[in-house]
Amino acid sequence: MLKVSKALRVAMPRVLHLGQAVGKPGEVYYPLKLKEIEMPVPGDNEVLVRLKAAALNHRDLFIRHHQYPAISLDNPMLSDGYGEIAKLGRGVTNRSLLGQNVLLTPMRGWISDPAGPEDPKKWSITGSTRLYDVGTAQDYVCVHQDEVVPAPKHLSAAEGAALPLVGLTAWRALSTKAAVQPGQNVLITGIGGGVAITALQFGVAMGLNVFVTSGSQEKLDRTMSLGAQGGAIYKEEKWEADIRQQLPSSRPFIDAVIDGAGGDIVSKAVKLLKPGGVIVQYGMTVAPKMNWTMPAVLLNAELKGTTMGSRQEFRDMVAFVDRKGIRPVISRTVQGLSNLRAIDNLFDEMKAGRQMGKLVIDIECQSSPRI
Repeated sequence: MLKVSKALRVAMPRVLHLGQAVGKPGEVYYPLKLKEIEMPVPGDNEVLVRLKAAALNHRDLFIRHHQYPAISLDNPMLSDGYGEIAKLGRGVTNRSLLGQNVLLTPMRGWISDPAGPEDPKKWSITGSTRLYDVGTAQDYVCVHQDEVVPAPKHLSAAEGAALPLVGLTAWRALSTKAAVQPGQNVLITGIGGGVAITALQFGVAMGLNVFVTSGSQEKLDRTMSLGAQGGAIYKEEKWEADIRQQLPSSRPFIDAVIDGAGGDIVSKAVKLLKPGGVIVQYGMTVAPKMNWTMPAVLLNAELKGTTMGSRQEFRDMVAFVDRKGIRPVISRTVQGLSNLRAIDNLFDEMKAGRQMGKLVIDIECQSSPRI
């Protein structure tokens, strides 16, 4: 029998997923695993995407600690991806997609309703979920033609991968929930994470006066170069007083707060918000609940929860980024889907809160299989 040398063996597509581990939620830490699969074949109305880059989110860290619902250890990890359309399935109406660089929608089950998913039971963020077998930590993926959007041409693969989830979350928080208008004052808390930095970039591009908080003076200084009007260290007991002193005399209040931490944000925000001002909450990293105070009631303040967004909001967000020439901030990029140690280091960086911007995996390298 003729033997085929390893050098001549055709490389198979790879999938990054989670391995088995034992432990309680919060204590367990699932390891990273890489497996080979057969080349996916696009079905009716589907496109085959050769992924070039993927990015991490805090959700992925929560999943590794089993602190997220409907976790799958077998399905591909990660939600954010940038790639090139390599093949079109039957019925794909837009034939010009072939060869285009695209962004993948990071969720399923939410088409266009501004109130929320049309069927909450079908809604999910992609990556490591039992609800959908789609993830961006792989070489190739088949998705419906409606789940890709042409990538803005000014973005690199890494920048494109850094945009989807944080961009959609920030866009919905500012435009749909807070309904901001040019000239308003907005406070964005916890600068350093991807959503907060993206909300800052979007806010500046929208003509807002953006103020921020951070736990690091270095990160606070960096935001000034991104267009922030001012900021404060949230570790200081009365950081809200620092923000209040920086507000313009012509508009000495905050119109909206965009927050992803929770904790004591309501008691702090009421000292800054205008009557009827809004707090938009997209996460609670401090604790899974927070207090709603009587001063907030007397202020007629509004508290609005928000989770990512719809497919329509995603398209609107990408069009805005394209129109304004916005480039996502990247903290660090590692090379290769099989570089598990380096990818693990990205998770360590996220866990320690050292990043300033997005953490990205450059999938496209010499070891990536081609069709």
